[in-house]
Amino acid sequence: MMEKVILVDESDNPVGEMEKMEAHKKAVLHRAFSIFVFNDKNELMLQQRALNKYHSPGLWTNTCCSHPRSGEELLEAGHRRLREEMGFDCELQKIFDFIYRAKLDKGLTEHEFDHVLFGRYNGIPLINPNEVSAWKWMSMNDIAADMHKRPENYTVWFRIAFNRVNEYVGRQ
Repeated sequence: MMEKVILVDESDNPVGEMEKMEAHKKAVLHRAFSIFVFNDKNELMLQQRALNKYHSPGLWTNTCCSHPRSGEELLEAGHRRLREEMGFDCELQKIFDFIYRAKLDKGLTEHEFDHVLFGRYNGIPLINPNEVSAWKWMSMNDIAADMHKRPENYTVWFRIAFNRVNEYVGRQ
């Protein structure tokens, strides 16, 4: 099945649909979401992208990320992908959004209107090996220190969103 993304304007109004790979090749702005799940110690669950992913394989990133389908509400899409990638579900809350454009590997470009969702969970995920090769809990301070030393080990959208996520967590 050909997966499509929702094309949007800079106010997140839908303007059409496009096949996912085509959107990434043409750098067309489309809707996405990034989920950040924290435990009761305020550690973030990171995932390492599977080595067979079509871009950014093997890089560390936030708990889960993807694109809503046509007609699918944002939170509904978040719950669906959290179950598909990480094998669990939890309550999700939209915190903020941002637009970014970044060149990736394999001639692809991410140009996304990214909705950032937060959740809480204290269990152990049942990762889908087609999506995720590893996972771990890390404190925000440890992530910041590691990203400073080795930014190339993290996805571009995670590096962009991290400071804003960290500021929000620090206010809680």
